[in-house]
Parts: sequence; structure tokens; C-alpha cells
Amino acid sequence: MFRDITIGLYFPGNTIIHRLDPRIKIIIIMMFITSLFFITSFPPYILILAFILFVIYLSKVPLKHVLKGLKPLILIIVVTFLINAFLTKGEELFSIGPLTVTKEGLRQAVFMALRLIFLITGTSLLTLTTSPISLTDGIEKLLSPFKRIGVPAHELAMMMTIALRFIPTLLEETDKIMKAQMARGADFESGNILNRAKNLVPLLVPLFINAFRRADELAIAMEARCYRGGENRTRLNELKLDRKDILAISLSTLYFGFIISTRYI
Repeated sequence: MFRDITIGLYFPGNTIIHRLDPRIKIIIIMMFITSLFFITSFPPYILILAFILFVIYLSKVPLKHVLKGLKPLILIIVVTFLINAFLTKGEELFSIGPLTVTKEGLRQAVFMALRLIFLITGTSLLTLTTSPISLTDGIEKLLSPFKRIGVPAHELAMMMTIALRFIPTLLEETDKIMKAQMARGADFESGNILNRAKNLVPLLVPLFINAFRRADELAIAMEARCYRGGENRTRLNELKLDRKDILAISLSTLYFGFIISTRYI
């Protein structure tokens, strides 16, 4: 299960999506997320799906690799679907025991499930097509105007990127610990959901120990290399916007602006 989580992973490539300025990609994904919360009907989701498929095609990231990230979150999507289906009041369609499914509830359930799927898929494409270093530089540049009010832009960007980068590492550690404990007789697969959750508790102690150990090793490695963040830090590659970046942000603004406008049309 942990191997299916793609958040924080980077899929190397030299496509036009990979070469886009990270600042542009972050802004586009923010517009993408914003447009999802403005959608109030199903037709605009077709435009969202077309955008995701177009980005996947240009980035040459395998579709299976993108969809694999949905597998660990199927339970959350199903629970969200059921909560909306059974708890939304409206015109009754059918009943399952004491629970009633309404027409409005079924519509809202499908609506919310699609929103979660697109939200997860779209944000995964950002990390799959942007290296951690580029992502750090992009976040720092976008936060740099807030330095005037005392916001530590570089430190925040570095912290967010390290946290994102360590997600797959910690998941790999968890998988190794699970296999080690299963070899010693631990059972993580039998029983109901509550029992499985209780069986995962013994994983927390060794996982936290490994996390703190890795954090300490990272800090020592950065100090050994005389790492100093902030104003005096230089970069090998300075971020510069070119024509493809301007074109991408312009077309994306028009595209998502149209999707948002469908709420009011």
C-alpha cells in the first residue's frame, strides 16, 4: 500500500512540462485547485479532466504512475462518497435499512468524489514533474515579497520541500518495518479496520526514531557542507521566465478563468 503513494516523488524528464519555471507551475496548480472549489455542476469537470490528460500527455508521465497515487486514498474517497450519499436530505431514491439515499445526496456524493480525485491527481503532477530543488527555489521566490514583513521565505520553502521530499522516504521506512515485524509474526492484514489500525501502533516508535535519526543526519550533512540559507546564498541556476512560461501562465489563466466563470453563467 505504501509503495502506491506518489506524493513527493519526482519523475525525471526533459519535456516542456518539466522545463517550465517552478513558479509558473505552482501558480497554475493554485489556479487549478481554486477552480475546483468554484465548480457547481458536472460539465466543467470535463474541462478539468481534459487539462489533466493534456498535462500527462505533455509530461510523458505514465498514466498508471499517476493513477497509482489514488490507490491508498480509495478508502477516504469511498467514505466521503457514502457520507454525502446518506446524510444529504432531498428527494428519496431508495433505502438501505435505516439509511436513505436521496437524489441530491447521490449527486453531491459523486460531485465530492470527483473533486477529491482531481485534487489528488492534479497536485501529484506538480511533484512528479518538478525536482525538489526547483520546487524550493520556486516557493522561495513566490514568498520573497513577504520578507518585508518578517516572513522567513527561504526557511519556509526549505522546510516545506524537505517535508514533501521525506514523504516517500518515510513510507519506504514504514514498509521495511512492517515486513520486519511480519517476519517476526506480526499480523497487519487480518481483522476489521479498527484491529488493523491498532496493529499499526507498534510501527510508530521505530518510525519516529528513524525519522529523528534521518533529520539529525540531514542537519549534520548540511552543516558539513557549510550550508547557509538566506540572503547570502547563491544558486547554480537562476530562475528566469521565458516565452513558454508566459504562454503557459496566460493560457492557464484564461482556461481556469473560464471554468470559474461557469459558476456564474
